Amino acid sequence: MNAPALLCLALLAATVTEPTPMPVAAPPALVDVATVAPGIRLDIRYATAKNFTGRALYPAARCLLRPGVAERLARAQEAAAAQGLGLKVFDCYRPLSVQRAMWTLVPDERYVADPAKGSRHNRGAAVDLTLVDASGKELPMPTGFDDFSTRAHRDYDDLPPNVIANRAQLERLMQDAGFSGLPTEWWHFDADGWERYDVLDVPVPR
Repeated sequence: MNAPALLCLALLAATVTEPTPMPVAAPPALVDVATVAPGIRLDIRYATAKNFTGRALYPAARCLLRPGVAERLARAQEAAAAQGLGLKVFDCYRPLSVQRAMWTLVPDERYVADPAKGSRHNRGAAVDLTLVDASGKELPMPTGFDDFSTRAHRDYDDLPPNVIANRAQLERLMQDAGFSGLPTEWWHFDADGWERYDVLDVPVPR
């Protein structure tokens, strides 16, 4: 090969660059419910020691959900407000690492999802909550949050009439917004279509 041809090849090689690597995909979006429905009250129990583990599991009291799920919750809040009531949230998105810690303490799928399968909370598609009046006082419900007894089941009826009515009212509000209740926990609601979301283990940001 003659000198001019070699020079052309050298110049061509110098202009060829390595392909730009594709960026690593960011974790699927979670939104802060406080920005979507600021009227919702927060009592994020796993950001405190006031839960069945006895210790704080989140670094901050934030309710994070998938955008579409947060919008449904906002609709439920609007419907509750129209009745002179409101929602108070106990838990939303939960990292898979926290799920593993819970499973170690309560390995019972009636109350804590097996981390090998992942929970609806781990997908940012479930919410634990109750009803409050206009002043923020909780309405009487069958049990407190995270009560692992049959009294917390949705079909438990040995309760005062007003408690049964409050439980039913919460369920109607959430069903109308696109959620389904867990049979063993009156406070737990899954967004319909939760199965299309992946399990996440993104830490709750401060």
